Amino acid sequence: MPKSKAKPSTKVSQSPPKLCPPTSLEGLRTLLISIARGNSSIVLSSKARSALGEMLDLQGSPALLSITSLAKQVGITPSTITRLARNLGYNSFGAFQKALYASSSPTPSTFYLTQAQSALNSQHAPSKQQAAKLCHENQANIDRFINTFNSESFERAVDMISKARRVSVFGIRQFHSLATFLVYGLRLIRSDVSLLDANALGLAEELGSMNSGDICIVASVSPYSAPVVEAARIAAEIGIDVIAMTDRVSSPLVDHSKAALFVAHDSSFISNSITSYFAAAECLINAVASTNPVQTERALVERQNLIESFNIERS
Repeated sequence: MPKSKAKPSTKVSQSPPKLCPPTSLEGLRTLLISIARGNSSIVLSSKARSALGEMLDLQGSPALLSITSLAKQVGITPSTITRLARNLGYNSFGAFQKALYASSSPTPSTFYLTQAQSALNSQHAPSKQQAAKLCHENQANIDRFINTFNSESFERAVDMISKARRVSVFGIRQFHSLATFLVYGLRLIRSDVSLLDANALGLAEELGSMNSGDICIVASVSPYSAPVVEAARIAAEIGIDVIAMTDRVSSPLVDHSKAALFVAHDSSFISNSITSYFAAAECLINAVASTNPVQTERALVERQNLIESFNIERS
């Protein structure tokens, strides 16, 4: 019996689903975090992610007015920006540019920076004017932290800290002081908070003593400290949830974090300015304290009783 001929396939090949790119700056930040953590179908090189992170920091900048000025500002070619825009799902640079400009938050005030720039016209300016410049820059950084505040990420960090079995904090060089401050503040609320590698026993040993249910808060800004990035990576790999305090969405700390807090630090200080990071830390400590007011009040009363018994404070 002759074999019947196979019927031609009527299966229609499906094209990949069309990307729906973000329409706002906040949406772009969220997308970049998702890409960095490997939770998006979009894949970008580290260079492209870094360039996009820099673009997101240019909110309100004249550099966004043209593809040429933007390319010059972030150190890549206009054609690279065009390819980046298409990879993100935009049909043109114009659509991408519109998203970079769109924001549900008000543009960070330039008042302080304008005042600071006019206050110091030369290196021989009076000391008060130099101090005013730096202080105004720090005020502008704190303003920017609030104007670009991501409530979802902040509340996730607060929830993680509140529910964690144990909390460790890690930062080196200047950020060692921030880590110490966070430990001090959180210990006012709960006792199981420690400074990672405080006794120089080794990161491997200390991370090895942590378990699932513990969290690690890491802090670093560009140029990022390699030991902090490695600590975040290894912590995430062994199942410890990471909270990052950093400057940009393209920060390598974001790749390994479950929550990230972004804090600006642009200033004329001779090194990285961290004044705004202490303000952000205070906000974080207060928010954790408010999650359980009864426990917080009891802990603060106990701490005050101990201080009085040691006669630490004098009127």
